[in-house]
This record gives sequence, C-alpha cells and structure tokens, in this order.
Amino acid sequence: MLSVHKQMVFIAGPRQTGKTTFTQMQAEDFNNSLYFNWDILDEKRKLIENPFFYEEVHRKDKSMPLIIFDELHKYSNWKNYLKSVYDRDNGNYKFIVSGSDRLDMYQKGGDSLAGRYFIFYLWPFTLAELAGNNLPFKQFMSNPIEVRSCPNETQPVWNRLSRFSGFPDPYLNRTDQFYRIWSNTYRKQLLREDIRDFILLRSIENMETLFSLLPSKIGGPLSMASLARDIHVSFDSVRNWIKIFENFFMVFRIPPWSQKISRAITKEKKLYLFDYAGIESQAAKFENMVALELLRAISNWNDLGLGIFSLHYLRNREKKEVDFLLSNNHNPFLLIEAKLSDDHAAKSLIKFQKILNIPAVQLVNKSGICKLVSDNNLKIMIISADHWLSLLP
Repeated sequence: MLSVHKQMVFIAGPRQTGKTTFTQMQAEDFNNSLYFNWDILDEKRKLIENPFFYEEVHRKDKSMPLIIFDELHKYSNWKNYLKSVYDRDNGNYKFIVSGSDRLDMYQKGGDSLAGRYFIFYLWPFTLAELAGNNLPFKQFMSNPIEVRSCPNETQPVWNRLSRFSGFPDPYLNRTDQFYRIWSNTYRKQLLREDIRDFILLRSIENMETLFSLLPSKIGGPLSMASLARDIHVSFDSVRNWIKIFENFFMVFRIPPWSQKISRAITKEKKLYLFDYAGIESQAAKFENMVALELLRAISNWNDLGLGIFSLHYLRNREKKEVDFLLSNNHNPFLLIEAKLSDDHAAKSLIKFQKILNIPAVQLVNKSGICKLVSDNNLKIMIISADHWLSLLP
C-alpha cells in the first residue's frame, strides 16, 4: 500500500496491539527512514522549531524516505500540520501516522485531511492470523462452507486465545497471573488516564461500574435503558459512555440486519469486548471470540478495497436469533451461529437460512466436528470453530 499510493497511511486500533512495532518493521523495507515520537521531549521541540525537520533524514541513497509519526495526535494542531506536510511533500516522502486509539477518534472529527490518507486497523491477535492457514479471498467468497482440511495445532492456539486474549503481551507471556495484572492495569489505564484526561467526567466511578457490567451482557442485544436503571444514571450518560468505550477500542458493537436500514438503526446493537479472556460465561466468551475473528476479517477486506463488508446479527419479533450475518454492499452472503457444544443445526439458523437463501455455518467450540447438513438445495456446515476460523482470509 505504501509503494502503490501517495496517501499517508494511518494505523489505528486498540492500545498495546503493536502499532509502534509494526511501523518500525515497515521502516526496514526502506533504505531511508525516520521515526518521530511526540512523547519524546527533544523530538517535540524539534518539530515546533522546524515543522519540516524530517528533511534532515539521514539518506543512504536517493530512494524515497519513509517518515513515521508516532503519537502525533497528542499535538493540538496535528491535523493541520499533517495537511501542510502532505500538500508540500507527498511526492517526496512516504508517511505513516500511528498512535494510541485516540488517532482513530480524532481523525473523524474533521475533514481537513480528506483524500490525504488511508486508514488501516491493527487488531489483537486472531486465530486466522496466528495459524497462517488462510484461504485465498476469492476461494473463500466462492464457497465459504466448503469442506476444509486444517492442521491439528489450531485447537491449542484457540485455547490460548481464550485464556489470555489476543493482546500480544499476555498472549506471549501465557500465565494467568500476568494476564490478570495486565488486564487490570490496561483497564485502569484507559479509564482513569486516557479517557479521563480526554473528557471531563464528573463521576469516573459510574463509568467504571458500567464497564464492569458489560461482560455479563455479551451475547444479547444491549439495553442501554436497563443499564441506566442499574447504575442510576441517565440514558444519555450510558449512551455517551458506551460510545467513548468504542472510540477507545475497549468494545465494539454490531447492528441487527434489516433490509430497511432505518429500522436497523432504531434497534439495539450487540456489544463485545476486545479483552475477552476475563468473561466468566464460556458461551459468551466463545461468541465474543468469534465476533472478533469476524470483525478482523471484514475490517481487512474493507481496508484492502475488496468490497464494502459489514457484520450484523439477526433477530425477529419472536426473538429467534442467529449470532452473525456477513454482508457485502448490503447483500447478505453468509450466516454464522456460535454454539458451545451443540453439533445439531440450530432451528433459528435453519429458519433464517430458508428466508435469505444463503450458506450457513454453525461453529462449535470443540474439536473434531465437521459435517454438512443438507435440506433441499440449502446446506449448513457444522464445524469446529478453530478449524473453520483458522482459514478465514
């Protein structure tokens, strides 16, 4: 992407997913590169004194240099600064802009950079990334429920993700004690430092209480009115706080599917956590893990310009539900149900498949499951989650 297009590349995503490490790895592909970090006082001074300081990059040859701006969003005038940098030097340098989760939130706040950047997301580790067995995208789209072969080592990787989450530090450390320390510190750092510094809150305690209740809400439509009653705050407060959690990549939500978009907007969304390892309910944790795998996939497909993909769930007035629906350009193409151990096709999955007439997959959280259920021309693949997800493009 850097070599093909002239736009700056923004790297956004949750904290501690390795954005700085990733950008430094990109610099290895360039003979000439310069890494700038706003958090380093001397570098901050250098930019203030000379906005085009990067011209002094040490050059090994005449090839185009790569300039990496890290944590630049903390600079109050960062968008206007990048606009001037890009307009002046987009033909002379390549630019990567990375930082904490705030980068994604800030860039949505104005259009001064419109047309000057492409944004990509770096998520916590997912099974498909770690297993490295991904199917080619076109092959997956042509038949997402084909019978697949998969190495046996994917189940241990899936189990480690379930235990330690996909954030690099706890996943690589692989001890329960480290995960608990890391998770507690991570949550407090976001709530009591990042969010409180960014937004004036009268009661950070109520916001913390709200976040502590969310793991028990995984798997069903999230009622903000019910949460507001539980913690004795206004509906608007809960709605605003949930949006803040989203902006800081603590949670993500998926909307219900509806052919009438206006109807979908008024319905409750389902909420999931990026740090899911601490969810007590095994069924809820399993669904959350599947949700993140699917989010990573459609995010990458969209980033790469492969389509206009979105992730939804299905629920009718009788409260019959299918966990996930994947669509491309507002056309549904795959239903996915997550079951902890039931390897019989779910009645709701059969019902909605007949309505939509699209392929369906039922993911089961145990190994060794792989069978195809047919009903006339409709087919449902019932398969071990680690088996199917490890091959997701």
